[in-house]
Amino acid sequence: MEMILDVIHDTYIDSLRILPFLFLAYLAMECLEHWTGGKMQAVVRKSGKAGPAIGGVLGIFPQCGFSAAAANLYAGRIITMGTLIAVFLSTSDEMLPIMISENVAAGMIGKLLLIKVLFAVAAGFLVDALFRKKEEPQIEHLCERQHCHCERGIWRSALSHTWRIFLYIVAVTLILNFAIALVGEETLAAVVLDKPVLGLFAAALVGMIPNCASSVVLTQLYLSGVLGAGALTAGLLSGSGVGFLVLLRVNENRKENLRIFGLLYVLGVVGGALIQILGVQF
Repeated sequence: MEMILDVIHDTYIDSLRILPFLFLAYLAMECLEHWTGGKMQAVVRKSGKAGPAIGGVLGIFPQCGFSAAAANLYAGRIITMGTLIAVFLSTSDEMLPIMISENVAAGMIGKLLLIKVLFAVAAGFLVDALFRKKEEPQIEHLCERQHCHCERGIWRSALSHTWRIFLYIVAVTLILNFAIALVGEETLAAVVLDKPVLGLFAAALVGMIPNCASSVVLTQLYLSGVLGAGALTAGLLSGSGVGFLVLLRVNENRKENLRIFGLLYVLGVVGGALIQILGVQF
């Protein structure tokens, strides 16, 4: 019973943290659609080339709310795939608050965040160069798929969007939390221990678990001295919090979702390998 209560509590906290971000993202999209029309959408679209740089910087803020918001913006084609990838790569979920609470030196934290941002921005521009397509914003199409009743006004429409996605996140997070509680964080930790090369692939895979437990495990293992800088980087780069969960829910192009999932994993491994090869320490 204690475990069940702990899982429910963790699910409530994890889900509640992203609620403001979801609402603000949907409210911004409604404003674009209802107030500004095609002119503002054209401005957003033209400025999208700098999106990966902006997304890479914004993604470093703790918690995964911005990655969830970015998934919605991408589904509405307000931002590019490269911008979405940059946000996902730079997002660190629980890494930053854990390091701060453990009194980790500011220089070490700053170095790690800078590397993540630089890699995320570079990867974002590369993805845009390879995969960017000319697409018009699809906010109306997104609304039609989610039956948000936009005619009732931007506030009620944004709340409707937010409520639907929030319930979805709560349900999936609850299942994941129960699964992790049954498997145990020690088991997750064992996956990446004592495996210098395979550890990079394992850490990136652990990082992709859409739950804060992955970033908690990876960060604690590194601070305990049992995980290298390369594996830590691989896991933190590939992790996007609940961002990918939201993307699966709101973006109807399944092949595209799988491509993004694959890119995150590969880029996470590549980033970790570079840190390991160069001998970078935090």
